[in-house]
This record gives sequence, structure tokens and C-alpha cells, in this order.
Amino acid sequence: MKTLVVLPTYNESLNVVAMLEALRRYVPVAEILVVDDGSPDGTADLAQAAAERLGSVSIMRRDGKGGLGSAYRAGFAWGLEQGFDSLVEIDADFSHDPAALPTLLEAAQRGADVVIGSRYTPGGSIPAWKWHRRLLSRGGNSYASMTLGLRVKDATAGYRVYRGESLKRMDYESVQADGYGFQIEMTYRARRAGLTIQEVPISFVDRTLGESKMSGTIVFEALWLCTRWGLDRALGKAWYPTTVASAGKIQR
Repeated sequence: MKTLVVLPTYNESLNVVAMLEALRRYVPVAEILVVDDGSPDGTADLAQAAAERLGSVSIMRRDGKGGLGSAYRAGFAWGLEQGFDSLVEIDADFSHDPAALPTLLEAAQRGADVVIGSRYTPGGSIPAWKWHRRLLSRGGNSYASMTLGLRVKDATAGYRVYRGESLKRMDYESVQADGYGFQIEMTYRARRAGLTIQEVPISFVDRTLGESKMSGTIVFEALWLCTRWGLDRALGKAWYPTTVASAGKIQR
């Protein structure tokens, strides 16, 4: 499969070069697209310098912080235009181990439309979080799965592989949510489209460098959207709004 790794960044100067080097080491034939939202700390410039050394790395520079969901939509659109067969979501902060990516890609190669790097499927793990963080994560996943009929254990996971044709069937361009909500909405669309979803166990770790982008707003958005979609689902309403991913300038 022709694979594109989409790597959204915002103020990841402490991690981006090491992540690009790790991705090149573990998936040497994959191409990488860094989608940078105007990081004031110079993340895009560091990525560009690394790209010249590593090869097969492109940089999409966007004006302003558009959010995770918007960054992935823009990256997917570019990847599909370039003819990639599989597109990868991964965080730049090493909470997702790049060494696990070959296993996720192998599941897609065997026929899964969507592969989720799952913390909560047997064999997966999370850090020794405090009880409230653990409750928020597990409780949110349980609520989303129950409300939307997702039948997955980790709907909020952000380490994924999508087949290109599957993204088109999901109408990914009209996804509205960001953060956790983006991952839940993508899972919901995949399920509604009748796609095959496979969870592959991963070991999730907390970032050690840089600052977390998690906020109460992101959590609230996810809970609110789950509730709204659940009500629409119960009433049999259509749920495909139309939005457009913001594009940016590409450097290779």
C-alpha cells in the first residue's frame, strides 16, 4: 500500500524532529505530511530542515491554529489527491509509539477499512493515571459507544489507519468535530458506512516534552456532540453537514 502519515503539529519543536526520524526508521517506505498550524515556536522550520535530510517528508503550513480535526481533514484531502492508499493519524508527542505503526498497517493490508490503535482492547495499556483521568477516558468511551452503537472499546483513540476509499465513503470532509470529538465522529461515520473496524492493542504513554493540547473545552465538545448525535440517531435523522477543510501551503 502507498502510505501517507499525517502528522499535525502546533508548538511541537521539542518533538517533531525525533518523531520524523522515528517514523522514517519504523516505516521507511511511507511518506509523511506535517500539517503545521502556524506554530510560533518554529516547528515547521525544524520539520522542513529534517525533511531535506530524511526525504519523502512534505510540510503543509497553515495560517493560525485550526484544530486537530481541521488539520486531519486537510491532510487527508492532500493525500487522496496524491493517490495514497492508506492514511495514518498519529500524534507528534510520542504518546503513540511509532514502533507500533507496522502492526497497524499490517491490519489494513489484511483488509480492515479502519484500524484503531486501541488502549482498551486486550493487550493495550494506559499510564498510571489518577482516578479522575482514568474515569474521564474510560467513561467517555463507554458513553460514546453506548450512545452511538459504535461497538469499539477505544473510540477516542487518535492512532489510526484509514484506507483511502474508506475515507471517501465516510464523507470525511464534512466532519465537524475536533479533538476527542473528531475521533468519535470518524468512528461513528465508519460504523454508519458499514466499514470494517479493527482494534489493535497499543501501549499509550503521556508526553514527556512540550505541553498537552487537552482542555475542558475539547472534552465538553465531545460529550455534547455524542449526545446530539445519539438523539439524531434515535430519531432517525440524517447527520452529514457540509464543511470544507482549510488548506495550506505545501513544501517538499
